[in-house]
Amino acid sequence: MTTATAAATSLDGGPKIRLGIMMFLQYAVWGIWLPVLAIYLMASKDEGGLGFSGGDVGWILGVAAASGALTAPFIAGQIADRFLNAEIALGALLLMGGVLNIGLAYVTEFAPFLLLSVAYSICYMPTIALTNSICFANLADPDTAFPRVRVWGTIGWIVASTLFGLLYLNTNISLTWMPWFFQGDPKPEATSLIANALIFSGVISMAYGLYAMIMLPRTRPSKNSSHPLAFLEAFGLLRFRGVLILTIASLAISMIHNVYFVRTGPWLETIGFPKGDIGAVMSVGQIVEIFVLGVLGWFLKRLGFRLVITIGAIAYFLRFADFAWATDGGKNLAFIGIALHGFCFAFFFAAAFMFIDRAAPKEARHSAQTAFGIAILGIGPILSGFFNGWLDQVGATGDAAANLGSTTMWWRDFLMNRLGIVYPDAGVSYPAIWWTLALVGGLAAILVVVAFTDDSAKSASSAEAAEG
Repeated sequence: MTTATAAATSLDGGPKIRLGIMMFLQYAVWGIWLPVLAIYLMASKDEGGLGFSGGDVGWILGVAAASGALTAPFIAGQIADRFLNAEIALGALLLMGGVLNIGLAYVTEFAPFLLLSVAYSICYMPTIALTNSICFANLADPDTAFPRVRVWGTIGWIVASTLFGLLYLNTNISLTWMPWFFQGDPKPEATSLIANALIFSGVISMAYGLYAMIMLPRTRPSKNSSHPLAFLEAFGLLRFRGVLILTIASLAISMIHNVYFVRTGPWLETIGFPKGDIGAVMSVGQIVEIFVLGVLGWFLKRLGFRLVITIGAIAYFLRFADFAWATDGGKNLAFIGIALHGFCFAFFFAAAFMFIDRAAPKEARHSAQTAFGIAILGIGPILSGFFNGWLDQVGATGDAAANLGSTTMWWRDFLMNRLGIVYPDAGVSYPAIWWTLALVGGLAAILVVVAFTDDSAKSASSAEAAEG
């Protein structure tokens, strides 16, 4: 065995298992509560919820979540690139986040819920970039190996979101041969029990934090950069066309991606899915994601980053278009749009993270991941908070549709006259909302196919030369 082969084996063998467990836990922590939390927050207090408005939920799941991404360059980038092993920083953040998430389960008023959500986000969001960076630093062939490791995060999301709903929110549970192999009757108090997903998430997070500190490969910081703040180096990558166009497209896609998690759970309940099944129904997208991530490297090598990322953006258009059709065409049509989540995430976001890793100089890859996270996990969700409030007006009916602004009225007229959307007399026009999101995804796809270019080799070499 050659020295190079031995090095690759030592780097890529045992760590793959440990990194796979890391990804499983990383997304189980998130997936157990994100698909169903909006139902709990928006349900009335008589139903066991908190009675928050759509705008309130937009702040909690959008703006509060963005707080973590905006602080990530100071936490994940600066600490992991300069002062502390990445796995130690990861573990510490998870331990603190676990405590905060347990606390959220006992908060019932908007202001304290929002503040605690911000604190939790500051702890959790930087861990996404840290797990990516730990993988890229410890895999011999990231282009091929990273999707296969990252897929365990998808499995973790599926297991957590599915089992919580089917086993915890239902009663009279029995086995069945139909996926997901459990069936039962919704508990009368199912809405209020959703809050306990935050407790389960906190416990998993703390156990995961200990695992990260003890079991993950040692990923030491780099200390030889010329910049006193590591994340500043990554912003310089925006002068390269590929990174700039991808970042702009990612802002739009991140905005509608975030709205998906705010709107889909309540919408699925509206078209006839029980609360206890919603996590399992939405996990169909993660099932597909497993297979798509498994072949992502193959597609990237044969189609290139531009075409793969374009397909990912087109998948967003198709998903929301399908949701619009499913609103009136039968609830089972929703499974098609949900299944497209696998292409949405893998072909757009996973490919984008991989492109940023290629485009960044070796000494600042932690920072590049976290700086890119500002767009997709920070600014995008902030925009989605305002955008989600505007969608309430786009889909408003009856008295709620009175006194709307001129821009909103123009858009509603466009949807009715050009797309044939018929507004009901009461409730919410979900087709109007879904078609609006679909068109944003379509515009992002056009931007990528027209303006994006893979200049990652140029950006990485130029940045390294500048540092030298």
